[in-house]
Amino acid sequence: MTGSLPSAEELYAHLKHALSEKLRDTDPASTYLVGIYSGGAWLARRLCTDLNLPYQPGTLNTSLHRDDFSRIGLHSQVLPSQVPFEIEGSHIFLIDDILFTGRTIRAALNELYDYGRPASVRLGVLIDRGGRELPIAPDVCGGVLPLPRGRNYVLATDDALRFTLTMEEEVRHV
Repeated sequence: MTGSLPSAEELYAHLKHALSEKLRDTDPASTYLVGIYSGGAWLARRLCTDLNLPYQPGTLNTSLHRDDFSRIGLHSQVLPSQVPFEIEGSHIFLIDDILFTGRTIRAALNELYDYGRPASVRLGVLIDRGGRELPIAPDVCGGVLPLPRGRNYVLATDDALRFTLTMEEEVRHV
């Protein structure tokens, strides 16, 4: 990828607008956002605030459901999942920062179903970078920014939940 990266705040504005449109077609009493640690949790928290949603978002730790758990183990700074509302029969918008292979989303669905069976699950992501290994696609997206293997987008946030985006070379484990 050449040139400069788009602003994470601009991508967030696109995601927020698209999600706002989708939320108009849902029952607000049974529709919730659930963010995947860590970037998806940041996004879900800010989306709930910016869209004036009357609840705190749920957060999911996908570590135990990952198919590469035996290789990478638990991340030392990830908090446990917290879902402060009833999942059974609810409409869930699963929120993540970067969609790549789809394996994190598969793990998140497994973790989510540990809490109950939702009526529906939709996916919102800040960036769809391509490279899917599973048949998973976002319902709402801040932007489609293809990126070859060997590079990664990294979302960061400050105390005010303002987002920044960088790109790094993938660290190779030997």
